[in-house]
Amino acid sequence: MVSRQPASLHGASTLPMRVCLCVPTLNAGKQWQAWLERTRAAAQRHQIAIWVVDSTSTDETPDLARAAGCQVTQIDRRQFDHGGTRDWALRQLQDCDIVIFLTQDALLADLDSLSRLVEILEADPQLGAVYGRQLPHQDATPVAAHARLFNYPSRSHRVTPENMADWGIKAAFLSNSFTAYRRQALLDAGGFPGDAILSEDMVAGARLLGAGWHLAYCAEAQVYHSHNYSLRQEFKRYFDIGVLHRRQAWILAMTGKAEGEGKRFVKSELRYLIDQAPTAIPGAFVRNTLKYLGYWLGQREAFLPMSVKYRLSMNRRYWLDNR
Repeated sequence: MVSRQPASLHGASTLPMRVCLCVPTLNAGKQWQAWLERTRAAAQRHQIAIWVVDSTSTDETPDLARAAGCQVTQIDRRQFDHGGTRDWALRQLQDCDIVIFLTQDALLADLDSLSRLVEILEADPQLGAVYGRQLPHQDATPVAAHARLFNYPSRSHRVTPENMADWGIKAAFLSNSFTAYRRQALLDAGGFPGDAILSEDMVAGARLLGAGWHLAYCAEAQVYHSHNYSLRQEFKRYFDIGVLHRRQAWILAMTGKAEGEGKRFVKSELRYLIDQAPTAIPGAFVRNTLKYLGYWLGQREAFLPMSVKYRLSMNRRYWLDNR
């Protein structure tokens, strides 16, 4: 992993805690200019530094970021790892007390969303991390829209080591798209994993809970972020989730199994589609069947040859380094 530390990334001198927003990028595309304008305005309003860690984009992503006044560090694309790169970035930001990780496709819903996360961490020394709400994009399918509404409800909540049994697998739930971390707390808990196929945020959340920290969800801090996955993509994604749960089995041992949450999701989705889009119900049934099959196979990946795992996975590069 790259070891060069970026130029000074001091947060605001007027804020009790110095804050940096870190965004990993790769060919951010058409929405990037709007992302920069919205995020830069929010950051300037609340004196938050922005650091772009770019995986050698071939479009204008780094140039537009520099023009917007962001600090940009480029790394070799082959060195990028969802958890490993975030962990490296966390360790470089030695001047920051709070690090917000935002993805290039998560567009702030308003200019106060960043500060809402920061204020919660500032106010409560027991909190190790707080994540915000994700709203579906206007082009989201009914299935994609429900997924956001299910996972990111309108009411805020808190998870503690004492009540995490009430939440099951959702106890460690965070978001790699929009979460603020107390930097030293996460480092002391072990940081982000460098060997997770996906959901490095959940591993980080579980590590924080295991170290005695609390996690919070702030429904008032919002971004627009959703994906219209194809059936093939959904299968591959859940295969990877199954792999994660097998290889990070300690998380399920600590929080509880994922099957109960899956059943609750399917029931919620059916009620939503009956009300909002009845014609989407047959497709949702097929989709959920493929998701379950993908997850089931992922949990049994130890019995599959590498060539098969490579084809079934959404994150194929993972298998080149984690055989």
